[in-house]
Amino acid sequence: MMEILDKRDRAELFRTRLATAMDAGDVTQSALARAIGVDRSTVSQLLKQETARLPNAQVVGECARVLGVSADWLLGLTDRPELAADLMASALTFTEAPRALVDEQIFNWHREAAGYKIRHVPAGLPDMLKTRELLEWEYTPHLGRTTAQAIGASEDRLAWMRGAGSDYEIAVPLHELHAVAKGHGYYEGLPPDIRRAQLTRFLELHDQLYPTLRLHAFDARKLYSAPITIFGPKLAVIYLGRNYLAFRDRERVQAITLHFDGLVREAELSSREMPDLLQKLIEVMD
Repeated sequence: MMEILDKRDRAELFRTRLATAMDAGDVTQSALARAIGVDRSTVSQLLKQETARLPNAQVVGECARVLGVSADWLLGLTDRPELAADLMASALTFTEAPRALVDEQIFNWHREAAGYKIRHVPAGLPDMLKTRELLEWEYTPHLGRTTAQAIGASEDRLAWMRGAGSDYEIAVPLHELHAVAKGHGYYEGLPPDIRRAQLTRFLELHDQLYPTLRLHAFDARKLYSAPITIFGPKLAVIYLGRNYLAFRDRERVQAITLHFDGLVREAELSSREMPDLLQKLIEVMD
């Protein structure tokens, strides 16, 4: 909760912040006075410690406009000097999502969040757990002759991600795992040996990496989720297909984190139960 300041303390804070903003922008008293339409003596009075007083709203607003800071910051109502539009721009970004396993933007976000817990709902199966054969089947129609090169580069990034000291908690739609086992939907036409090897790969990685890696399966008929990734407390990203919608403000990151935690809480299968499901799916294919 923000501390309540009395009138004298708020006036002193305004004086200090006004002087700070003027110094940062190399704005003189005369220049500020001309820009906001007052006498130089008015600005001088605002900056005098012994006579610090709060100006009217018009003067505060004009000072904020000229100096490129927020009026709330000048008045001590926030500790962020940025304008509201600049805060929104830094809190929300809309970036391109190229067709790639681990594109440069995703990799940079993982590096930024190294050591933090990463929560992830993939669009299908998580790329970082896929076999090379599945990746080739998925990406060859799009990348053609450059598929092998792209996969090789991405494998290096995926290996870095797995060794970055971050815990990974991944929630996968239950129907996605059944579709892999049966070769239905997206996986129609994928040879059975590749599908079996993929489920086996999930089982092996879960055994090797648990509890650093936790896999959950949720029923999308009960609780749906768009593809999202939450990079610790710093960043939450929603995958739209051709673009990423990235949030950095605390309120939205926490809201998306609560959504993910709800998926895990309501999951049909917990991480401890995943090996049994994967084993059963593999046995059904044999």
